[in-house]
Amino acid sequence: MQITSTAISLTVDDVTTSAAFLARHFGYREAMSAEGFVSLSHPSGPQVIFLRRGIEVLPEGVRDQRAAGLILALTVTDLPGEYERLRAEGAPITMELREEPWGERLFQVTDPNGVVVQLVDWVAAPDTTDDAGTGSGAATPAPAPASASASAADGHQVIQVRGARENNLDDLSLDIPKRRLTVFTGVSGSGKSSLVFGTIAAESQRMINETYTAFIQSFMPSLGRPDVDGLHNLSAAIVVDQERMGSNSRSTVGTSTDAYTMLRIVFSRIGTPRIGTSSAFSFNNPEGMCPRCEGVGQVSDIDVDQVVDRELSLNEGAITAPGFAVDSWYWQVMAHSGFYSPDTKLKDFTEREWADFLHKPAVKVRTGSTNTTYEGLITKIQRTYLAKDRESMQSHIRAFVDRAVVFADCPGCDGTRISAAARSSRIDGVNIAECSAMQISDLAAFVRRIEDPGVAPMLAGLRDLLDSLVEIGLGYLSLDRPSATLSGGEAQRVKMVRHLGSSLTDITYVFDEPTTGLHPHDIRRMNGLLLRLRDKGNTVLVVEHKPEVIAIADHVVDLGPGAGTAGGRLCYSGDVAGLRASGTLTGDHLEHRARLRETVRTPRGHLSVKGADLHNLKDVSVDVPLGVLTVVTGVAGSGKSSLIHGYLAGRDGVVVADQSPIRGSRRSNPATYTGLLNPVRTAFAKANGVKAALFSANSEGACPNCNGLGLVHTDLAMMAAVAAVASVCERCEGKRFTPEVLTYLLRGKNISEVLDMPVAEAHAFFPTGQARAVLGRLADVGLGYLKLGQPLNTLSGGERQRLKLAVNMAEKSSTYVLDEPTTGLHMADVDKLLALLDRLVDDGNSVIVIEHHQAVMAHADWLIDIGPGGGHDGGRVVFEGTPARLVAEADTLTARHLREYVGAR
Repeated sequence: MQITSTAISLTVDDVTTSAAFLARHFGYREAMSAEGFVSLSHPSGPQVIFLRRGIEVLPEGVRDQRAAGLILALTVTDLPGEYERLRAEGAPITMELREEPWGERLFQVTDPNGVVVQLVDWVAAPDTTDDAGTGSGAATPAPAPASASASAADGHQVIQVRGARENNLDDLSLDIPKRRLTVFTGVSGSGKSSLVFGTIAAESQRMINETYTAFIQSFMPSLGRPDVDGLHNLSAAIVVDQERMGSNSRSTVGTSTDAYTMLRIVFSRIGTPRIGTSSAFSFNNPEGMCPRCEGVGQVSDIDVDQVVDRELSLNEGAITAPGFAVDSWYWQVMAHSGFYSPDTKLKDFTEREWADFLHKPAVKVRTGSTNTTYEGLITKIQRTYLAKDRESMQSHIRAFVDRAVVFADCPGCDGTRISAAARSSRIDGVNIAECSAMQISDLAAFVRRIEDPGVAPMLAGLRDLLDSLVEIGLGYLSLDRPSATLSGGEAQRVKMVRHLGSSLTDITYVFDEPTTGLHPHDIRRMNGLLLRLRDKGNTVLVVEHKPEVIAIADHVVDLGPGAGTAGGRLCYSGDVAGLRASGTLTGDHLEHRARLRETVRTPRGHLSVKGADLHNLKDVSVDVPLGVLTVVTGVAGSGKSSLIHGYLAGRDGVVVADQSPIRGSRRSNPATYTGLLNPVRTAFAKANGVKAALFSANSEGACPNCNGLGLVHTDLAMMAAVAAVASVCERCEGKRFTPEVLTYLLRGKNISEVLDMPVAEAHAFFPTGQARAVLGRLADVGLGYLKLGQPLNTLSGGERQRLKLAVNMAEKSSTYVLDEPTTGLHMADVDKLLALLDRLVDDGNSVIVIEHHQAVMAHADWLIDIGPGGGHDGGRVVFEGTPARLVAEADTLTARHLREYVGAR
């Protein structure tokens, strides 16, 4: 190691070991020593000062040297923390870290004049034998004092990431301070999620899972090890992401937060009349569920004419339900059952034949030489299709159910899910179903009025939980709200509530854009909750783009500089002040503000909504202008989505591009979803004089070992309950195609290499034709970093929405409805989105955007503000007009925050 500085400070707990380290390796000799202090000298190197942690006073002989700047003495073990302190004091220095082979961490700090100071954190135990090769003549150091082992535990102050290469990460190494709030920034696709979720959180969860026995692990998901050289000082990670909370119709906000469980216990103890234990109030328990709907709250009725064509016979294809085509297995069982003739038209069936055809319960029949079970058509449809949750159905089954089945509130319980006995028990005249239907903010007020010493602890816990839901911005929800209907942002905040009252500490909490779906007014409350988690002694890691969240960070990690292969590198690591001065894309945009639109476009018509009363809307009538950019805003739960999705979606010419999951198998990718693969296959076929089918991983060209998936899923015998473990196919090495297909080239690239291209690279590769047009639209919506063959199930909600928008942009003269299109977008990319929205409008389209981002509000031609609050406090139009008018005249929450935003220039 070359020593180039004018002074070095080595700051470790064991002073003796540290001094011996330089003596052994670099020929230093002891010049001066005292309790907790050692000074070393070298004939041709700088003086070295060691200070034990906690020693703040330098010996008198070296104070003047330190004052003159000849010696930099640091008295902490956490060198990155000291560096951050120096940066916060305005020191214009930069720092990089590297691991040396003999076991220490070397921090090299450089000032603008080129003076280098190397700070060494020596953490390994020394060799107790004399190293004659150093020529130092130093005696073998004494063993470390007993107190060193206790203080060594205080040295694990950072999460060390070494050589991370997950997805596009470029051999990334950095330190992340523990028990601090760290925000990860960078453009979409820069590698933030790969680092935070795919590396740090994934490895923490994998290591925890490995502490269990093989039997217990058999009930857990199988997690592969991230592609990283080393991860040190990890703590248990809890991921609070935006994944939907499942499609089980029995899951509600109340059951997923345990609020309903607490409420059941309270009613079982003090409700009158007393009807039994808490299970008597549970709609998921036979004791408490409504017997008619079995606790679902809805009953279904099938429109027979949507299932069959009475003018046809079975042989002519009378059954139109999916799965019952002529000669299918279901059809054969029915046609050969003997209960009716397959040649008779359904309209000519006798009453008995019609009853057997539709409603006969399961009975054994003989079909040819096979014994099988016959069920009436409606009986079978109810068992095979309606027993499933709608969201878990295949797309064609779901379309059939939506067409043929009518759902209505159960007449036995009026949709409350619970039995008559449970509905009869009341507290202060209110039953548990009415409590569950209350807005949570109202329920919290109701629970505060209940006073009973017998359930005081339970009431205190319930009050705290409900107050937390209100504080986190979910006071407009109700406990009976089905979990599957929550947005990704709402689901994330519901999950977050579970941890606010936890007694656990030293946990790593990982958040994925927690401000998604939040009005600027609500973001401040979210910031407070993040800080509360940190102040309990937890490490909080947040992937976020909003400047309001970045501003509260203790530490910022900025990745980039670009997306995909142009990203994955560390652009900045430090405090917020340093980020502003860093010259990075994120730093340059922290103070960037979009201007209020000076000249608004003139509408060329309107979409009228009259008397809207869906959910919390209160007889709303509004004219949404056409031919302009209209932004609909308001706090979470104010009624924005109810107004736009409930009354505009589905009209002729209206195209909705939202963040809902894209249905498809794990084989689906941007190339297949957008139709791009067709011209690509055609180009390969034409260039090589072969069939286009060879270039489909779902057809003739697929690798026979993995069937074109690129992965082989293996079931582990000792872990039978685990989903199959995926590993790269050894035959095709993950390329998905046969060796023969990979010999066919298009301008020097095979089909696997083309599908591995990011959109931006592929756009340059295809200079003309349909492929270039599709790729151009993908690039326009900010997806230039996506690989053409990337599985759709790996895309974020924002990426899914922009992908849908790219597909719909091929249509002309449409009205586009976008739901929070800035989700997942870096501040620099928001400007690109605004330019795209302008282009859509200038091309003759109308654009309606539900959005909270102030830059989009400021750029609008027309604003519709819904409010003033959420839930029953919202549902009214509180402002219509231009952004300039809103800022100048209005006093809504949106007006206040937009006024603050544009005034911050």
